[in-house]
Amino acid sequence: MIVVATADFELYHGVVTELRDRGVTFTTIEPDESLPDRTEAVVVGPNDAVTVPDAVAVVEANPAEPRRAVEDLLAIMRGEAGRIVVGVDPGEKPGIAVLAGEVVIGAFQVPADQVGEVVRREVEEATDPLVRIGDGARLIGSRIVDDLADVPVEVVDETGTTPYLGTGTRGMGDVLAAVNIARIEGERVDSIDIEPTAGELQRIKERSREAGADNRAIDERLARRVAAGELTIEEALAEHRSDEK
Repeated sequence: MIVVATADFELYHGVVTELRDRGVTFTTIEPDESLPDRTEAVVVGPNDAVTVPDAVAVVEANPAEPRRAVEDLLAIMRGEAGRIVVGVDPGEKPGIAVLAGEVVIGAFQVPADQVGEVVRREVEEATDPLVRIGDGARLIGSRIVDDLADVPVEVVDETGTTPYLGTGTRGMGDVLAAVNIARIEGERVDSIDIEPTAGELQRIKERSREAGADNRAIDERLARRVAAGELTIEEALAEHRSDEK
């Protein structure tokens, strides 16, 4: 049995919400009450004084991070959780999946420039974490690898990782692909040196035309700088306009 024993309302609300969202059975008590006989793990706050028998696992939770506390709690209940592996399906809005062993404990979809921040946050307290990135969107993947210089990264062949999506699952493909990518062994890399293809440069030019209000496309020089991550589309458009003056 899981028990939540805290006088901290913020912590109580956050942990209880996380447990309910995951369909986990639990009970709650006041910190000064005795734990039920079948208690296996208890969640407490930093300032809660709870008497806990030696056989009961204790998770001391930060009120600002209830999700992390619940993940730690569930890992204890499952036994050895396994290594934390993060899968990333790169693209305009990459999918991210966080696995503890074979269990998915987190999933995200964020703009490409936020992937590094999300991944570093998710592996911050993990022992020997690993990030696996699909090799499909090479330019975006390269920037993500560079942004994760302090985390071990593998590049994975992502062929066949995007599953068939049935009715009502629109938008889930990138996240589900990230789950599959996390489970595939790849090649360890520190950086990816990529020369953009003519097709990739053309797509950047087309995106710049769509992003501007004046139907303007940037030239190849600026498209290469966008591909290298030196400029955003908006910055490249501004520089293009400035060059024409």
